[in-house]
Amino acid sequence: METVLKQKKQMIYLPLIVLMFTQIGTSGDNAVLSVATNALISALHASMNDIQLANMVYSLCAGAFMVAGGMLGIIIGWKKNFRIGVILAIIGELMLAISTNVVMFTWGGRLLVGLGASFMIPSVLGLIPGIYSGKERVFAFGAIGAATGIAAAAGPIVAGFLLDAFGFRVAFGALAVYFFLILIGSTAIPEVERSTKKLKMDVRGTIVAAIGLFLFLIGISKISVWGLITPLQAPFTLFGISPSLPLALLGVIILALLVVMEKSIEQKNGCALLPSSFLKSAQVRAGLFASAIVFLYLGGTVMLVNPYLQVVGGFNAVQTGVAMICVGAPMFAASMGVPKYAAQVHPKTILRIGYILLAVSVIPMAFSLQEHGVSIGMYIGLIIAGIGQGMLSAQASNVVALAVNERDAQQSGGIQATARNVGQAIGVAVLGMVMIFTINANLGSSMEKDALLSASLVQQEEAKNVSFMSDEAFISSLSDLTMKPQEQQELVRLNAQARMHSTQYALYVLGILSLVCIFSTGGITVTKKEQA
Repeated sequence: METVLKQKKQMIYLPLIVLMFTQIGTSGDNAVLSVATNALISALHASMNDIQLANMVYSLCAGAFMVAGGMLGIIIGWKKNFRIGVILAIIGELMLAISTNVVMFTWGGRLLVGLGASFMIPSVLGLIPGIYSGKERVFAFGAIGAATGIAAAAGPIVAGFLLDAFGFRVAFGALAVYFFLILIGSTAIPEVERSTKKLKMDVRGTIVAAIGLFLFLIGISKISVWGLITPLQAPFTLFGISPSLPLALLGVIILALLVVMEKSIEQKNGCALLPSSFLKSAQVRAGLFASAIVFLYLGGTVMLVNPYLQVVGGFNAVQTGVAMICVGAPMFAASMGVPKYAAQVHPKTILRIGYILLAVSVIPMAFSLQEHGVSIGMYIGLIIAGIGQGMLSAQASNVVALAVNERDAQQSGGIQATARNVGQAIGVAVLGMVMIFTINANLGSSMEKDALLSASLVQQEEAKNVSFMSDEAFISSLSDLTMKPQEQQELVRLNAQARMHSTQYALYVLGILSLVCIFSTGGITVTKKEQA
C-alpha cells in the first residue's frame, strides 16, 4: 500500500516536470538570440536593426496574444492549447535553423515561436490550478518560478556553448528537438476538467486587446531609441515629436475601451477575455504586480548589468552567463524553498520581504561599479536580487489563483503572462530613459567644468547624443572633431565616469520601483481556497 501511494505521489509530479522544462524552453530561444548577434550578421547579412526587430517581433507577438491564449485554454482545453503552442514552437525553431535570410528568420521563425509562447505560457500557468490544489499548488507555482531561475542562470551559458561550438543553426535546431521532447512528455499531463457550460471565444476582445497591447508595448519599448518627446532615431514623427509616447498612450486608451467592452461581453456570454474578477480584486492586482516586477528585474539585469560586464568589464558571453548564475541559483533555491519551509508564513509577508530584498540588492550592485569594471559587490547584489525574485515567483501566481474561482484561476495564466511582458517593457523603457538622459547630462556637466577642454570642443560634443558605449566606440565617435590628444584622453575619462554614474542611477530607480510595489500587498487577504 505504501509503495502504491509513493508511486502515485511520483506520478502527480510528472506533469510539473514537463511544465518546468517548458518554462525553461520558452526562455531558451531568447537566450540563443542574445548571443547569436555576430553569427546572424555574418550568415544572414543582418544589421543591428534587423536583430533588434527579430527580438521585438517575439516579444510583441507573445505579449499581444497572451490574454487570448489564456481564454482559449478554458474553451478548447488546456492540454490541447498547450500542445498547439509546442507544435508552433517546433515549426518556428526549425524555420530559424534553416533561415536563408533575415526576413524568413524574423517574420517566419520568430513570429511562430512568439505565437507558440502565447499558447504555452498561459497553459503552464493555467494547468497548475487545474491539476494541483492546496500545498501541492503552492509548491508547483514555486517550481515554475524556480524554472525561470534555471533559465536565467543556465540559458546564456548553454546558448553560448552551442553557438561557439556548432553555430546558430544547430542551436535553434536543438531547441526544435527540445520542444519535440516536451510534446512527447505532454502525454503525462492529465486532461483538466472543462466547464460544462458552452463557452464562446471573445474574438472582438481578442482583436482589441492585441492591438492595444501591441501599440503600448512597441511605444514603451522604443522610448530609449526613438526618444520620449524629442525624436532621436525615430522612423517617423507625429507633429514633430517622437512617436513612442503617442503610440503607448493610444494603446492605453484602446485597453481602457477593452475594459468597458468586456463588462458587457461577460454579462452576455458568461465569460470574457478579461473577467471582472481580475479587475475588482486587489489581491489579483498584487499578484500581477509581483509577476511584473520579477520580469522587470530580469529585463533590468540584462539591460544594465550584462552590458556593463561586457562593454566595460570585457566579459565574454560565457563569463557573463556565469555571473548570471548569481541570480539564477538563489532564485531557484528561494522559489523551491519558500513553499516548503515557509508554508505557514502569510503570502503578504513573503512578497514584502522579496520586494525589500530587491530594493536592497541595487545598493551593492551600484557601489560595485567602477570606471572600467566591477568589484565583488556586484555578485553580492545579484545573489540578493535572486533571493528576492525567487520569493516573489514562489507566491505571485498562487496569490492570483486564490483570489478567484477555479475557472478564472486557470484563465489567469494569460493575464499573468501579459503582466510579465508589460512589466519587462515598462522596466526597459524607464531604465533606458534614465540611462540616456543621465549619461548626456552627466557628461555635459562634467565637460563644462573641466578646464582641460576648450569651449569650442565642449560645444561640439554637447550637440551630440551620447549612448552607452565602450571606450573604443566613444573614441571612434570623436573622429569628426578636432582636438589635442590630452583632450581626447580627458573626454574618454569623463565618458567612463558618466557611463558609470548613469548605470548607478538606473539601478537606484530599479530599487525604487520595487519599493513602490510593497503598497500593492495590502489587498492580500485570502490565503486558503475556502476563504475565497
